[in-house]
Amino acid sequence: MFRFFEKLLPGAVPPPQRVRRSGPPNGLLAFYWHFIRQAKPVFAAMFATSLGIALLDTLLPVLIGKLVTLVEAPQPRAALDASWPALLAIALAILIGRPLVILLDSLVRHGAVTPGFTQMVRWQSHWHVVRQSWPFFQNDFAGRIANRVMQTGYAVRETVTSAVRSVWYIVSFGTLSLAIIAAADWRLAIPTLLWWIAYLLFLRWFVPRMRDKARRSSEGHSALIGRIVDSYANILTVKLFARASDEDAYVVQAMDEHRRRVSQHMRLTTGFMFTLAVMNALLVVGTAATGIFLWMTGEVAAGVVATALPLAWQVSNMAGWVSWEIAGIFENIGTVQEGMQTIAVPHQLVDRDDAARLEVTRGEVVFRSVSFTYPNSTAPVLKEFHLTVRPGERIGLVGRSGAGKSTLVNLLLRFHDIDDGAILIDGQNIAGVTQESLRAAIGVVTQDTSLLHRSIADIIRYGRPTATDEQVHAAAGQAHADEFIGSLRDWMGRSGYDAHAGERGVKLSGGQRQRVALARVVLKDAPILALDEATSALDSEIEAAIQEQLDTLMRGKTVIAIAHRLSTIARLDRLLVIDQGRIVEQGTHAQLLEQHGLYASLWQRQSGGFLGADLESV
Repeated sequence: MFRFFEKLLPGAVPPPQRVRRSGPPNGLLAFYWHFIRQAKPVFAAMFATSLGIALLDTLLPVLIGKLVTLVEAPQPRAALDASWPALLAIALAILIGRPLVILLDSLVRHGAVTPGFTQMVRWQSHWHVVRQSWPFFQNDFAGRIANRVMQTGYAVRETVTSAVRSVWYIVSFGTLSLAIIAAADWRLAIPTLLWWIAYLLFLRWFVPRMRDKARRSSEGHSALIGRIVDSYANILTVKLFARASDEDAYVVQAMDEHRRRVSQHMRLTTGFMFTLAVMNALLVVGTAATGIFLWMTGEVAAGVVATALPLAWQVSNMAGWVSWEIAGIFENIGTVQEGMQTIAVPHQLVDRDDAARLEVTRGEVVFRSVSFTYPNSTAPVLKEFHLTVRPGERIGLVGRSGAGKSTLVNLLLRFHDIDDGAILIDGQNIAGVTQESLRAAIGVVTQDTSLLHRSIADIIRYGRPTATDEQVHAAAGQAHADEFIGSLRDWMGRSGYDAHAGERGVKLSGGQRQRVALARVVLKDAPILALDEATSALDSEIEAAIQEQLDTLMRGKTVIAIAHRLSTIARLDRLLVIDQGRIVEQGTHAQLLEQHGLYASLWQRQSGGFLGADLESV
């Protein structure tokens, strides 16, 4: 029985095809409906069970009223003989029917909606966010993005289930109660009718304010999480600069702001609760006074009053419970609104509808009149840039920091769309191919090596998920990573290739991380290689050993290598000196030295040519 309900919603299903590019709608109601419509049968069942519970809950006051009428009857025995079938039916409905409906309601809510619907919202939100462009993640805290994805799934579920359990329930119960009371005597229904009018006006005033306060509170919470995660993720920097006290102040500032926003929210909640308590008291007293007056004048029987008063009392009690639920609903709405700032954002870099898979047969790379300016910048990085890398050619990019070298690699990987021109691989414009096939064809090792918090074997196998253990070990050997992998042991006692590298590979040294990253690219065996300071973290001895392996790795591949350490690229086929986004020198290492230009100047400095003049002046 439990498994049946638990499998009603599959949970980890990709979003519908119609919204895979644009993401969930950015309107609040549309955002909710986007997810609810995928689970309509389950929520329809929740509506039905909540309505059933409301119907059954009205039977108890009706039973009380009938019993009072029975006791008040001149001939109770005869009255009992006439009414016992109805009394028995009501009793059985309360005794058997209500528990069964509550069981069904709980199975739907706790068995299907709580685990399945929550996972579906989180998974589809994550599915959309993880496919955002790289700049998207550069502009926000990773901790805040993760917090929004996780909290939004919970908040969407709680909003909907609370609305069904409380708002729909109180509407159903209140309407039925009003109808039952009015059927006995319309004057008894006046206090309940007035209460409903006042309640709607009360909600109209409080709801928008509670929503806004809840959203600001949620934003403060996410900002606080973002600062805490930022401190934890960069704990080495905090300790190296002995800035723990400054980090305290940085986090406390966000905590104080969050506390201030929560306090404002709670002030409004207190006013909400007090106002509702006064309204509920007026409802009960008003109904009691009206009932007593009509009974004393002989216009209604005691049984009618005995039915109306418990109904009014239940409405007032439930309104108190509903008020807490409504407060939670609008707190969750605020959380959803804040989460939508991350989740309901269309992808900035999308594949065209007719995008094809990139087919690399030769490996020619062409930058044809490429112009590019970073967003929020006025200075172009590249302007009408031309470059042709022949199939199998190995080129090195040299230049000062900020000259545009890494930008060329990022544009080749299509982390940004260019402003003008075209980038071609074997004659195929990369703007017209799928991003996954493009990046699958390029092996990349970056200067800032980041490793997943997984086993060393899994990190290397990321380059080719189908690789065998023997292939993983061979790639590690080619990158000289096997020299230290065997001695690794993590905090869980796992060792060697099973040891975990820690968050972003923090358990490894910079050189170890770079060798593991090289092994990953070796295993990937892509036809095009982009090496951005691939050996910058290695000592000279290891670099020399790996250089021989890199020569083997680069054989037959098109290579674009960036290095500030010129010795690592001096043996490449062609070197390009980049300055202010354009090629100012090109040729082999020997040819560039003969030109006595920028490259020769950089080489002289790195090879110690500047020392003689410095020593003479000492």
